[in-house]
Amino acid sequence: MEINNQSIMQAMEIKIDSVPEKTPDFIQGIRRAPKRELTLNEADIELALMNALRYIPEAYHAELAPEFYNELMTHGRIYGYRFRPEGNISPKAIDQYEATTIEGKAFQVMIDNNLSFEIALYPYELVTYGETGQVFQNWMQYVLVNKYLQVMNNKQTLVIQSGHPVGLFHSHESAPRVMITNGLTVGLFDNLEDFKRLTALGVANYGQMTAGGWMYIGPQGIVHGTYSTLLNASRKIKEGAKDMEGLLFVTSGLGGMSGAQGKAGKIAGGVALVAEVDESRINTRFEQGWVDVVTRSAKEAFDVAIKAKDNKEALAIAYLGNVVDLLEYASDNNIHIDLLSDQTSCHEPYDGGYCPVQLSFEERTNLLASDNAKFKSLVNESLVRHFEAIKALVAKGTYFFDYGNSFMKAVYDAGVIEISKNGVNELDGFIWPSYVEDILGPMLFDYGYGPFRWICLSGKDTDLDATDQAAMDIIDPNRRFQDYDNWKWIKDAKKNALVVGTKARILYQDAWGRTNIALKFNEMVRNGEIGPVMLGRDHHDVSGTDSPFRETSNIKDGSNVMAEMATHCYAGNAARGMSLIALHNGGGVGIGKSINGGFGMVLDGSSRVDEILYEAMLWDVMGGVARRNWARNDASIETCMAYNEQMKGQDHITLPYLATRDFVQEIIKNNK
Repeated sequence: MEINNQSIMQAMEIKIDSVPEKTPDFIQGIRRAPKRELTLNEADIELALMNALRYIPEAYHAELAPEFYNELMTHGRIYGYRFRPEGNISPKAIDQYEATTIEGKAFQVMIDNNLSFEIALYPYELVTYGETGQVFQNWMQYVLVNKYLQVMNNKQTLVIQSGHPVGLFHSHESAPRVMITNGLTVGLFDNLEDFKRLTALGVANYGQMTAGGWMYIGPQGIVHGTYSTLLNASRKIKEGAKDMEGLLFVTSGLGGMSGAQGKAGKIAGGVALVAEVDESRINTRFEQGWVDVVTRSAKEAFDVAIKAKDNKEALAIAYLGNVVDLLEYASDNNIHIDLLSDQTSCHEPYDGGYCPVQLSFEERTNLLASDNAKFKSLVNESLVRHFEAIKALVAKGTYFFDYGNSFMKAVYDAGVIEISKNGVNELDGFIWPSYVEDILGPMLFDYGYGPFRWICLSGKDTDLDATDQAAMDIIDPNRRFQDYDNWKWIKDAKKNALVVGTKARILYQDAWGRTNIALKFNEMVRNGEIGPVMLGRDHHDVSGTDSPFRETSNIKDGSNVMAEMATHCYAGNAARGMSLIALHNGGGVGIGKSINGGFGMVLDGSSRVDEILYEAMLWDVMGGVARRNWARNDASIETCMAYNEQMKGQDHITLPYLATRDFVQEIIKNNK
């Protein structure tokens, strides 16, 4: 057989077979990604062009190759702007999409939601959130994946590797319709420098968590977790506190994920003061009602915040400026901050995720494009100042927690060895707790509570109202304080106007809560009470992520650096028939620091889906609770003991016998 581009084209039915006449217009005011660092040598640049042209029929190579080369040299990546649809990409109701299967239509809804102007951080560069978290590497992949989703039948599985559709493979009706991986590299090359090369070559995608897994639902996706974190942090520092009333929370970031902080603080009943250097992000959150007041000086910001705190008023305040300036002002003027954190994109500090205090946002963007070495030096200097400001405030009684954005690791990498717990390296963690280590892990994850979510694919508010009510009816608010918090959350969800993009909802629930709610929703679809529903969760969950600096930071048996839980969760969800499964490298803490996975499950009302829900939903949560139990976490042991009783004859979890450190030390002492 002769292999040439003509025979290759004839051997494919699903392909890009034409090219738009021109690149769509870029709409003024829509955020654009900064230039990414380009470290490719000449041979690699040639390889990157050859790789991008693999999607393009030979007849268009001469036309597009110079365009792709210009994109690579100008932006640091080949995005294939020519193939982006004109204007805003907005999610439509599921019945407005073309596909052979309901899953094919549902996934198109989710992809478009992730890329819409309302949701995406940098829509033209396919970045949904977290500075670099992409849905796909380029627009050719977007076009081709949609073609596959439209023709896929219910006995086929679409395989996607770092945004690239490998192809459709025959499977069966209860197999996943889509299997996704993003950025999984061989250990020797699992580092940031190699990964930058791989992304520039067009062979690796940084999917963040729910960007590359198509399940992002806007900043609402993190509001509930932030709300729960702030509630429990308040209880931790103020005896008898029911919520955040009368407390001040200071943090930074109003982007895709961090944009939840002001809203969450207000819902929790406190005052949230959030620093942000990008005025466009502040404007977005203000227009959405996610911040109430915009301030432009540190003095004005704290004046507004202290007045609201003294009046026990719930308020979300944005400060246009750098958080380092804000914290230094607080320290210099002896202003007490109750709760302190940070949610800049410190997993990518040298790629635009952290703006040095010495620069304005515009200067940051320009320097990134012109002098990366100088930018990196300024980032390191700023991180040292940031650390010193936090240290001074903590000494005065502030409770600081790392919000899982790799902030403390970035400080350590900037040369501050003092931030490491053992004063030598980062292996034992850092001097201040991660929010999972101190709050979310022991109070929620260890019991199985995590960020369950759903999307009403009809696009109807009435469907979202009905699912909110059904979920609330299932929760027993008197069982645990966590259940009361979650019940109150869903009761007030509509009032709090959380929806941005698709009609979606997030609700922290445990294994049985998620399972029972999922089965109820499928029953409602079956009875015609609501349209189809997509279930999912954040990868940042009980079982979905292995990350020693975040999700597994409260696992103390030494296995916090192992990546087997997330991998088993992914494989188990595949075996049990979830509609979509995803496994990623990186997430919110950066390449090489996390393996994370998630799922999507389309509810069509069928008994087949009922069976999958019963088999998969419990597994998706309890696999992680089982691992936490084996690490000797008390709440997880208690939860697993109850589960063994409930599931006698079906499931059985191994429980640990306990030996105290004192006992072991005595044995060692006596046997030396």
